[in-house]
Amino acid sequence: MSTTDAQRTQMATGKGFVAALDQSGGSTPKALSLYGVEPSDYSGDVEMFQAMHDMRARIILADDFTSAKVLGAILFERTMDDMIKGKPVAQVLWEDRGVVPFLKIDKGLEDEANGVQLLKPMPELEALLARAKQAGIFGTKERSVIQSADASGIAAVVAQQFDVAKAVSAAGLVPIIEPEVNIHSETKAECENMLKAALETHLAALPAGEMVILKLTIPEVAGHYESLADHPNVLRVVALSGGYSTEEASERLSHNPKMIASFSRALTEGLNVKMTDAEFNAALGANIEKIYRASVA
Repeated sequence: MSTTDAQRTQMATGKGFVAALDQSGGSTPKALSLYGVEPSDYSGDVEMFQAMHDMRARIILADDFTSAKVLGAILFERTMDDMIKGKPVAQVLWEDRGVVPFLKIDKGLEDEANGVQLLKPMPELEALLARAKQAGIFGTKERSVIQSADASGIAAVVAQQFDVAKAVSAAGLVPIIEPEVNIHSETKAECENMLKAALETHLAALPAGEMVILKLTIPEVAGHYESLADHPNVLRVVALSGGYSTEEASERLSHNPKMIASFSRALTEGLNVKMTDAEFNAALGANIEKIYRASVA
């Protein structure tokens, strides 16, 4: 079995979850602060990103960060280009940890219009996808956000996501389509109804064998996305934590048996740079166990 086939099988049928390690420029200072690294501890972007890389490397090398519970991991572009102990990160993930590597490819969000935030333009997408393929990346992730139940806005988000997905598929990678619904939206359930309908329309237009992964906010109605998980073009449906605590995200996810987790903040909750390796591994291991159990419930 080829590496790609093995990774596809793991993502389709494996028991576990996808770790989101893809905080980028805008969210990095907050993620570092939660980890106990304050802006006063580094000077400029180079030192900031190095501190973030050190945190990610510590997570990837932790005892429980293996394919026994973690199916895949989403990387930031800088992380893909970096090394852990002299080895490219994507290779460390797959060869040493058994974890399928993904890459965040979006360049952030446009300002809100029609109740949504579309993806910013990605003029160098083709070149980035070629680099990712060369680096051993299996798939990509691109995130847009739905703030309120505006049918035209939600239709635009989904159409844009599938346009990007086609380019990703053409490059030989599997796209994670992520139209996040804001967990604080006053019309969250209505947004999710509109989103599901739009996703169904675009999935129906995909050619046979063109696979996508859907990354969706845990829905208000349990099981809401089960029919999407059963679609022949959907490799997996994964859930984002969206700002919920590890406890609440895991509890909500446990009521959606055809979704698995793809958590970021919930995964790193309670970790601190000053922890000993034993303390760090224990804390991360506890988070991994919670998220794993919710994903396989």
